[in-house]
Amino acid sequence: MIKTVNKWFDIIQYSLLSTSCILCNKAGMKHIDLCAACYDALEKIEDQCYCCAKPFAVQSLTPRLCGQCQKNPPAFNKTYSPFIHQGAMRYLINQLKFNGAYKNSRLLGLLLADYLNKNAELPELIMPIPLHTNRYKQRGFNQTHEIAKTIAKELNLAIDLSSCRRIKNTPHQISLTAKQRRKNINNAFQLTKLPKVNHIAILDDVMTTGATANELARLLKSAGINRVDVWLCARAKMDQ
Repeated sequence: MIKTVNKWFDIIQYSLLSTSCILCNKAGMKHIDLCAACYDALEKIEDQCYCCAKPFAVQSLTPRLCGQCQKNPPAFNKTYSPFIHQGAMRYLINQLKFNGAYKNSRLLGLLLADYLNKNAELPELIMPIPLHTNRYKQRGFNQTHEIAKTIAKELNLAIDLSSCRRIKNTPHQISLTAKQRRKNINNAFQLTKLPKVNHIAILDDVMTTGATANELARLLKSAGINRVDVWLCARAKMDQ
């Protein structure tokens, strides 16, 4: 009980206070906990597949699809991701996800909200990827929900936590191949009610193969949702 209270205290504290750069402790820029030098060092995606946000090695002036999306179009319509999942960005996400660094959720939310405000067509609501009950109890929080709180506030959007639940306690996908990930996540989600909207943005911290987002998007589309986008803090360079 004390541990849970302390976690919520940390979440509230880092939601209200702006501190120094999380990465180097120097003064943060504007209202975010990151200095200009550390922000510049984050690897941005300069050119990406407009469907799954997979980074391209060679830039192009025209929007294009990667080979995987051409071969097997995913259920979601478009993916937005400002950063590549490596270096400092990987550290920020992993510290939040596995070490309870709640202050990172505010920073990640602000960075993504700024990118989305400039580049995305905003949906009617945000749906953070649900955690299974057992995983939630183990971790004590859902990192995508924590990130979503900041984004919702910045972009004036609603968060939907009640329309979908995770009914399959899938193991971690880090060491799995793309084929194994798809099998692992198959039928992992269940709708408890149908959101009365046409456009939803699924929020996740990282996308590697896209299997998780695709499974949830497939469920939403089959239930009648017209458009499902995916919002990410970071995208892996290559499928694993």
